[in-house]
Amino acid sequence: MNKNINIIVGDWEACKADAAAIRHAVFVQEQQVPAEIELDEKDPYCVHAVAYNEQGLALGTGRLLPDGHIGRMAVQAHCRGLGVGSMLLQALVDEARLRNYLEVVLSAQLHAQDFYARHGFVAEGAVYIDAGIKHVTMRHALTA
Repeated sequence: MNKNINIIVGDWEACKADAAAIRHAVFVQEQQVPAEIELDEKDPYCVHAVAYNEQGLALGTGRLLPDGHIGRMAVQAHCRGLGVGSMLLQALVDEARLRNYLEVVLSAQLHAQDFYARHGFVAEGAVYIDAGIKHVTMRHALTA
């Protein structure tokens, strides 16, 4: 893990500018997800996490929905492999534990399935297409 990365957890108003910019770069520009479906009506109700480097530049983001789903995990291309995604995921799982959620669930892009498996998530069900990208549902039971 990179000790020079800081994770901020907050509401949409606090995180919106940086989280939206990262999500646009990763999902819309890089993965060709339609811009009109990337930001949604759920954002204001989620807890968001944003990773920053020591210069204060936003590196990645993710969100925790009120129903225990983790989503919109995105790390800037030039920051991948530095542990940013792991730190974001851990921050969101920790937040779920603070809220006494019994489990967290996510929709993993197939290329990221091994990443989530290394963090205790287990795949279930069939592969499906979302926004033109193959995904699989993954679950992680939480304990105290």
